[in-house]
Amino acid sequence: MDRLPDISRFRKRFGVLELEMADERFFSDRKRVAELSKEHSRLATLLDKFNSWETLKKSILASVDMTKDPSLDQEMRDLAAEDVELGNNELDKLAREILIAMIPSDKSDSRNTVIEIRAGTGGDEASLFAGDLYRMYTRYAERRDWSVEMLGTSVSECGGFKEISFLIAGEDVYKNLKFESGVHRVQRIPTTEANGRIHTSAATVAVLPEAEEVDVHIAQEELEISICRASGPGGQGVNTTDSAVQILHKPTGMIVTCADERSQQKNRVKAMTVLRSRLLQKKEEEENAKYAADRRSQVGSGDRSERIRTYNFPQNRLTDHRVQMTWYSLSQLMDGDLDELVNALIRFDMEQKIEALLNSQ
Repeated sequence: MDRLPDISRFRKRFGVLELEMADERFFSDRKRVAELSKEHSRLATLLDKFNSWETLKKSILASVDMTKDPSLDQEMRDLAAEDVELGNNELDKLAREILIAMIPSDKSDSRNTVIEIRAGTGGDEASLFAGDLYRMYTRYAERRDWSVEMLGTSVSECGGFKEISFLIAGEDVYKNLKFESGVHRVQRIPTTEANGRIHTSAATVAVLPEAEEVDVHIAQEELEISICRASGPGGQGVNTTDSAVQILHKPTGMIVTCADERSQQKNRVKAMTVLRSRLLQKKEEEENAKYAADRRSQVGSGDRSERIRTYNFPQNRLTDHRVQMTWYSLSQLMDGDLDELVNALIRFDMEQKIEALLNSQ
């Protein structure tokens, strides 16, 4: 690749960061220090690679001239041609590294993550599939040494979930799971199907970066909090106290309910965790919309009306419709062996961003 996007804005931003980090007041805000130091390091690497790319490009041009120099013998011209070929390969490699470095990482990549799964069309089978998805993600979390905390559940009569929300904590959780948002479709023969017919049902998954209080300011007057008696399987202590908490965020109309804990205070804390995460995602989507006219073309757009994946149990097949790839190892995937699938989505997302960067020039 003999051309790259304009580097001047990155040089300018690097200069601004250099000045800001030299100010004695810079270290008063530890969170900002961490954010800007990370950005400074990324830009320093980017500029170093760009300088190497420019130096290599000049060297290649000199070698090209040598291949055409009649004063040189054939052996020298052949050696120069080899240098050109090797140099161009290295130039392409450096160019790709530069393009990747030009794309800022998602600020939420390192955050813990709230996942909400809801049964969609398909009745009991949809709620059972919601339970299967919950198990798939928790098994994946176990493989990555992440922790899982239940936030709220609504159990169906057949043993699945009408809806379930949980928090996964660990390293780069959101980075690996953010592309799971959307409609997941399942095709299989329900246990109640006497004639062996394949049924199609669906569940929706929402993946929300966990928000802290400093990320989203929620005024107390914006909340309407209701307390009621929790409902659940008979005989459990959860039924004997008014511990269920429902929070209405009046400006957006968002409603969050949590009744998993016997403690009203614990339910309130968990409900606020979900609410803050939903509001943070809404805020980020609004900001991203300024730079992406067509969000539906992006992996991980979070559009729940978009069918992203099909799980076909009779054929042991999983197809992700965004990357147009199929795996014939559904049983292993449902057991949390998701690394290959997750990596394919991350690579596809990067390719989309690189293409957008090149087309913007």
